[in-house]
Amino acid sequence: MRFSISLYIAAFTAAVLASPGNDSTPLYKDPTAPVEDRVSDLLSRMTIEDKTAQLVQGDLRNWIDTTDGSLNETGLEWSMRSRAGSFYVGIAIPWKMLADGVKLGQEYLMQNTTLGIPAWVQSEGIHGFLIPNATIFNSPIAHACSFNPGLVEKMAKAIAQEARALGVNQIFGPLADLARELRFGRVEETFGEDSYLTGELAYAYVKGLQSGNVSSMVKHFAAFATPEQGINCAPVHGGERELRTTYLPSFKRAIIDAGALSVMSAYHSYDGIPAVADKHTLTDILRGEWGYKYFVMSDAGATDRLCNDFKMCKTNPIDSEAVVSYALPAGNDVEMGGGSFNFEKIPDMVESGKLPIDVVDEAVSRQLRAKFEAGLFENPFPGAPEDEWPDRINTPEIVELARQLDAESIVLLENHDDVLPLKKDANIAVIGPMAHGYMNYGDYVPYKSQYRGVTPLDGIRAASSGTVTYAQGCERWSSDRSGFDEAVSTAAAADVAVVVVGTWTRDQDELWAGLNATTGEHVDISDLSLVGAMGDLVRAVIDAGRPTVVVYSSGKPVAEPWISDAASALVQQFYPSEQGGAALADVLFGDANPSGRLSVSFPYAVGTTPVYYDYLNSARGTPDSGSVDPVDGSMTFGHSYVLQSPMPLYEFGYGKSYSAFAYSNARLSRSTASAGDTVTATVDVANTSGRDGAEVVQVYVQDVVASVNVPNRQLRGFAKTLVRAGETATVDIDLRVDDLGLWDVAMKYVVEPGDFIVHIGSSSRDIRANVTLTVV
Repeated sequence: MRFSISLYIAAFTAAVLASPGNDSTPLYKDPTAPVEDRVSDLLSRMTIEDKTAQLVQGDLRNWIDTTDGSLNETGLEWSMRSRAGSFYVGIAIPWKMLADGVKLGQEYLMQNTTLGIPAWVQSEGIHGFLIPNATIFNSPIAHACSFNPGLVEKMAKAIAQEARALGVNQIFGPLADLARELRFGRVEETFGEDSYLTGELAYAYVKGLQSGNVSSMVKHFAAFATPEQGINCAPVHGGERELRTTYLPSFKRAIIDAGALSVMSAYHSYDGIPAVADKHTLTDILRGEWGYKYFVMSDAGATDRLCNDFKMCKTNPIDSEAVVSYALPAGNDVEMGGGSFNFEKIPDMVESGKLPIDVVDEAVSRQLRAKFEAGLFENPFPGAPEDEWPDRINTPEIVELARQLDAESIVLLENHDDVLPLKKDANIAVIGPMAHGYMNYGDYVPYKSQYRGVTPLDGIRAASSGTVTYAQGCERWSSDRSGFDEAVSTAAAADVAVVVVGTWTRDQDELWAGLNATTGEHVDISDLSLVGAMGDLVRAVIDAGRPTVVVYSSGKPVAEPWISDAASALVQQFYPSEQGGAALADVLFGDANPSGRLSVSFPYAVGTTPVYYDYLNSARGTPDSGSVDPVDGSMTFGHSYVLQSPMPLYEFGYGKSYSAFAYSNARLSRSTASAGDTVTATVDVANTSGRDGAEVVQVYVQDVVASVNVPNRQLRGFAKTLVRAGETATVDIDLRVDDLGLWDVAMKYVVEPGDFIVHIGSSSRDIRANVTLTVV
């Protein structure tokens, strides 16, 4: 049966208000009672059907027709009976339809079910709450280039504010995955290649989001983003030491240190074990070693992969009982939708003795514990009144925050002859398929978002007092060069050309509709160079003879090393915010001094990957590299590689500024320390230019002699510091000696005595000073 949702809410609310009260309040509804007592009390009252419903995700579309907003009452009753633990609402629908549907679902659960257990209301939000006309921030790979956890925390608070206004209480984010396989389509969703930086930013995101009473679901646990051949969901190869040294620290920082209330498992297998059924990571490590108390949820359709992809059980029909037997006892507590809803077999399996009730109770307890901690029972629908939505969603303050974070994330890669910043009265030709006509957002944005926002052309025109002209030059997906003549003549008539090229993805509807893209979930590539005619367009504009600023608008590194030399300046703007064009103009004209630093290394070519900075000792061979001259094609032969370098073109932490900084007087608060101590690294940073600027001081630690093969160096601290022109700032960065340990031959974490070189610099390669710490 279908009804008007607004009339149903009014009638339902009236019925609730008229119903007789119950003077006997059960313990689990007492907000002053200890959480564990509340969990035990509620669990004791639940039937096996109640318990199962907590472990299966529902969907708003089960009771709301999102084409017209009408209510399916039968669907509402069924959903709240069968899939009541959580429901997904990441759908491109009007605000009111979403809020009304959420409120109706929560009120039904609280007032019309036996126990009144509220649901998690779940959506996406890695760079903005996934609803039309909410604020779109730049992509996470860009956030990490800001090296500014404080801004990321503010962004997460804003996302929580916008989500909570419409009744959403849980966001799928952040990612604690690492971008160490650049062919992988989801590089843009990560905080880059480094576990320490990723951990600090994921920590900031979780803290910001949950301070706004919206719970965080950290994903994708664990070691997901380094798949074989870079192909989505493919196996990840690695051992226990690599898992613990490289992949797990960022997750521990986000989950344990920040106190995330939920975790999402992943699609892949690691060392042959599917993540969704990996008892070692989900139970032995996450619960046993780390002491995590809350629930883990599978990704969409991931449980089905146990049969369909990993071939660990029968398909056609899928063996749902086998899926449950693999996933639930391993520690994957809740099943997301998008698959066969295998967990609905739980009651039959318990009754037949195939599944111990203790396993079910443990999973349900973790789910309930998180709900009690989050205060869901006391405030199941946190939505704001409709007339307050404009004061909470996409407010001027949040939009300005998006612009600031975007500007701080832009990385200046080259600036030959100081062509930047541009003069505002210069005549500028803006060229390229990413320059105008749509917003080149990253994935996880609502349907048709690309038609809302400030493009590079918009931003430059708004900031310029000169003449600004535009030519597209080519389509992003085409090799057609018919637009080159217009682009070249437009550039030749200007003082300077700004060419915007790169990669592209699609919004959350189009991404799965078979449309072309070069990044995004399930969009993986074999080549990091520019697609189609874009590279030739850049060359044609440069050959027009005017100073040419090339802007990479992309979701991952672009491998076109010739542009670094041929362009007058090169700027990296990873997928932008809705203020992306304004932020870019801020940097190009010097209203913002570029302070972004690369969160991921840039290779010369895809064939040299991986090029992450923290390679193990003995990697990268001897420096005997060949080369090909980009102008005349002459070859110089080497050995590793014959015609290329195994080192990155631009390393992690790299980025130029309009200011210049000199480092001096590096020192440690103590030269000898023990595990458990904290040592402060200090350096004086002088701004030797005439322009105020922010420097990102980075501290890397090298274990001089270790009992196993360890990374050649690892980031262990950083500080983004504003230094006024002509002044010197003293920068202090704390180092925890406990963070300098390794996983030894017995797979025990130990801080070995010996010397550690503390490298202080402007990037992982640009080291300005070093001092030695001796651990005793």
